[in-house]
Order: sequence, then C-alpha cells, then structure tokens
Amino acid sequence: MSSVLVTLVLSILLCGIYRRFALSRAFLDRPNERSAHSRPIPHGGGVPLLLAFAVGLLCAAWWGAEWGAPYRLISVVALLLMVLGIVDDLRGLSVRLRMLSYSALCVLVAFVLMRSTPMIGQGLLVIATLLVALALLWLLNLYNFMDGIDGLAAIQTVLACSMAAWLSWDAGHAAYALFCLLLAAAHAGFLVWNFPPARLFMGDAGSIPTGFLVAALLVLGGVGGQLNPLCWLVLLAPFITDTTWTLLWRLASGQAVTQPHKTHAYQRLSRRWGSHLKVDGLLLALQVLWLFPIAALAHKLPDHALFLVILAYLPLLFGMAKIRRLA
Repeated sequence: MSSVLVTLVLSILLCGIYRRFALSRAFLDRPNERSAHSRPIPHGGGVPLLLAFAVGLLCAAWWGAEWGAPYRLISVVALLLMVLGIVDDLRGLSVRLRMLSYSALCVLVAFVLMRSTPMIGQGLLVIATLLVALALLWLLNLYNFMDGIDGLAAIQTVLACSMAAWLSWDAGHAAYALFCLLLAAAHAGFLVWNFPPARLFMGDAGSIPTGFLVAALLVLGGVGGQLNPLCWLVLLAPFITDTTWTLLWRLASGQAVTQPHKTHAYQRLSRRWGSHLKVDGLLLALQVLWLFPIAALAHKLPDHALFLVILAYLPLLFGMAKIRRLA
C-alpha cells in the first residue's frame, strides 16, 4: 500500500505547486451566470491529480503490482483525455471535435474489453461494443456535469472507489482493488485544495478522465469478474440520478439540453442552503449510511443485486422530485 501513500502525498504537493503556477499565469475560472463561486479560482487541477495517479501506478508496478493490458489501456486513454482537456483550455476545441474524440476513445476501449470477453461471440461483438461505448461516454460526461461545486466530484470519487476497492479486495482481486485505491488517493490529495471553499478546480482535464476511469472500472469489473457492475451503479447513484433526471426533465419541458444551466439537484440545494459544504455533507451521509450497505449486500447476494439497485435508487428519485421545486 506504499504506492497509495505516495499517490496521496504527491497529489497534495503537485496540486499545490500547480495552483501557484496557475495563479502566476492567470489560468483562472472567472465567475459567470452559471458559476457557483464568486471569485476567480485557478482551474486545471485535474492535471497534477492525474499525474500523481500515473506515478502511483508506476510505483505500484515497481513494487510488484501486475497491471494487465486492460489497466494499461484505460490509464493511457485517461491521460489522452487529460491532454485533450489541456488543449481545450488553452486553444478551445469545438463541442463536435471534443465529442468525436471522446467517442472514438470510448469505442476503442469498449472494443478491446469486449473482444477479450469469452461470453461475447463475434456476432454480438459490434452490439456489445456500441452499448459499452455509450455507457463509457455517458459516465464520462456525467462527471463533467456534476463537477460544479466545491468538493463534490472529488468526494464522490474517493467514496465510490474506496468502497469498490474494499469489496473487490474482499473477493481476492488485489490488482483491481489497488487501482481503485490509487484513483481514490489521487482525488483525496486534490480534495485538500478543492474542499470548500475551493482554492483549485479540477476542470475538464480532470473531470472527463475521472468519469472515464470510473466507467472503465465498472466495465472491467464486470468483464473480469472483479466486481459486479451493479455495485458500481449503487455507489454512483447520486451522480447518475441527478444527471439523468435533470436531462430527461429538460427534454420533457422542451429546454435546450445543450445549453448551460443551473438546474441540477446539487446546484439547487447549494443555492437553497447557501453552502457547498452542506451538499457535500449530504453526499457523504447518503453514501455511508445508505449506499455503502446496499452495495455490500449486492456484492454478497448477487442473485438479489438488481432488486437492491432499485431499492437504492427509490429514495434518490423521490428526493429529485422534491428538489426540482426549488429555485
């Protein structure tokens, strides 16, 4: 576990160094009508976060961890997505070009993972690849949508990946558990700087690769048998519910879904409570008191996992219906 500690410490240090650099170069996220902050904040913190994660992977390999081809693939793709985020911040990429790039990378990863699955025959490979690519693309964008207030995306990643690591470790899948823990540690280090009131933002260079990595771990866990994907659906329930509900509601009400907005549940709550920290606290309580126990049950009782997923989402859907009435 030395690599986890190295990743945590390095993430804290690199994010601090990067923050000073971003301030000196005026790489700032300036408040606008959609912003949840009132002062310019350095952005691009996803870069040092992911570099710390990459160093952690290398340290783990040096100390004996065996990263198979799927782990190497998703790590390289995550770094490519980080580079795209940097280019977008510096040069500005069109929405079409970004989505084409994201889609191509998701299709590549989905094809490689599905091709190595014995249960997927050649006749179903194309369909399976497209479905998995869509899931990767959705979760990738989902994280970007939810990275809107201080601490939220980092806390979700730390909690979900830590619990996934514990469940997969319990099942004897050490490499998968370590990968999850390294991702959690990198975000925990970033959270030191992103905790309310935030002094550093993740930006697209962090939220997009993070969403991809979490989605890839979900798929990889199902393909390799390390962790039931339904457990991941429980652990990611707050983000999945908020984003999916908000998108469907905007479609049903005739709103332009591609336009920026402030109608996510977490945005409504942060305005109502006047606090990012209270929303983060709600997420923490929801994960620890409700979703963690259900994910553990789904892991231990796979025959009942689908019922447990439905149970996990019911109060969240009820909450979304109530929160929608808030300004």
